[in-house]
Amino acid sequence: MTHSTRIVGALALLLIGCAGCTEDEQTKQAAALQPLAVREQASSIVKGDDGYVVNWAGVLANTNPWHFGEHVVATVVAKNSQGKEVVRLEQPLDAVPPAGTLPFTGQAVTQDKPSTVSITYRPAHWHQAGRIVSAFQPFPIREVLTDRTADGDYLVTGYVGTPYVIPARSLAVTALLRDKRGKLLGGGSTFVDNVQAGQKRRFIMQIKSVQNTRDIASAEVSARTWGSSSRPFEQLALGGSLPLNTVKPKMPPFAKDRGRQAPLAGAGHP
Repeated sequence: MTHSTRIVGALALLLIGCAGCTEDEQTKQAAALQPLAVREQASSIVKGDDGYVVNWAGVLANTNPWHFGEHVVATVVAKNSQGKEVVRLEQPLDAVPPAGTLPFTGQAVTQDKPSTVSITYRPAHWHQAGRIVSAFQPFPIREVLTDRTADGDYLVTGYVGTPYVIPARSLAVTALLRDKRGKLLGGGSTFVDNVQAGQKRRFIMQIKSVQNTRDIASAEVSARTWGSSSRPFEQLALGGSLPLNTVKPKMPPFAKDRGRQAPLAGAGHP
């Protein structure tokens, strides 16, 4: 074996060892991440004009401060009184931000009357965030109004804006319906497109998920980027946020400072 051959062999072994270390570090990092937690969930079955409406709502929590939970899928199964499946649906969920939550809702219609509803979740894929948690700001929700319609639906309207410079191409707006004790009863979702900086877009949700809408005491409304990966949210954050104060003060400055300077520590008094 020549000297150059021994050097090449040694470098190859070194590279293999480094690759193994990288895989070990990635494995340890993945093992240290906490799985998404089901903070709360609820389901309901309501008789509608076209069949039975199966509605579900829930909140997933991500306690990891530096990673998005991506490509989460909820599997919803409804069975009749004989145990036969009448609904089986896989619902891809949006990415869960670091140290954040994901409210979600969904519904399906079946001709057979369900008696039970169950929801299971596939484990999340983890993606390390490119920015700190404070860079991922919530989308402001304003002027929320609620109403009960004559046909038993629950109407939620309002406006959504964006704290980011880059336009938000598509946002999912979700309303969680709660009773006076804060218990989750159900909810609904809709989509709003092309939310420009400094503007607001209206949303309307007509929700039929609670048998007696008189039980509803409040609607908790939030918005998030649409998509199972973190890319839309990270692109907005990387583009920067709008300044907090965009209007110049109209009040003229004081002609003279009316305050009094505090004495320095240790300074003597005349």
